[in-house]
Amino acid sequence: MPKAKKSQVVHLTKVQSKGQKGRGAVMKAVQEAASAYDYVWVFSVENMRNQYLKTVRSNFKTSRFFFGSNKVMAKALGNEPETEIKENIHKISNALVGDVGLLFTNESVESVKKSFDEYEADDYARAGNIATYRVVVPAGEVFRGYAKEPFPNNMEPEMRDLGMPTRLREGKITIDSDYVICEEGDRLTSQQSRLLKHFWEKMAVFKIKLMCHWHNSGEFVQLVGSEGSAEESEEESDEEME
Repeated sequence: MPKAKKSQVVHLTKVQSKGQKGRGAVMKAVQEAASAYDYVWVFSVENMRNQYLKTVRSNFKTSRFFFGSNKVMAKALGNEPETEIKENIHKISNALVGDVGLLFTNESVESVKKSFDEYEADDYARAGNIATYRVVVPAGEVFRGYAKEPFPNNMEPEMRDLGMPTRLREGKITIDSDYVICEEGDRLTSQQSRLLKHFWEKMAVFKIKLMCHWHNSGEFVQLVGSEGSAEESEEESDEEME
């Protein structure tokens, strides 16, 4: 039976918000890192996955990564020449737009580029991702993977719930006609993304894209191009940003 209202315990202790304190701690850590390391990089992550990010972090054990509120990180570094904590570092703040993070490191530019260029990992697409190719399940018994592994029969109700017109025949999951899970270019629904995972179809790629970097000498370099292979001079960067 539900408890009577008179027996309910109501806690009247006011819980203090840690938001301001937490933001202050992040700002302090970012400022300390800017003083301790030679380079600051801004990077974006495609198809964010914590497990792969941990691998990237392990390759930069002596460096520091920061994710969080762009506004907080930008404020820590300074948004304008008048408020920046280091010469020209406000340009890093101006680049903190969208899903990005900061890398503070003493590694050379060539070393950082090489590490990020060489690392990417395939993973399952999530709802909202765009399908990169067409996936069709042929009529008959349902298999997955290149090895044509059959599904366990206890998965049949779930697959039916996800939209596949499946049925059990002699303990095997089957469909009467070809079933299209997705077409190339589809924006995947949660049902489609779950089916693709069941069929071991990996359409997402975890990849870090380097956007720009700053050196404690005051030099700022904006990377351009889809792969960040070309660079423009500080003067050209200033003109474009303005």
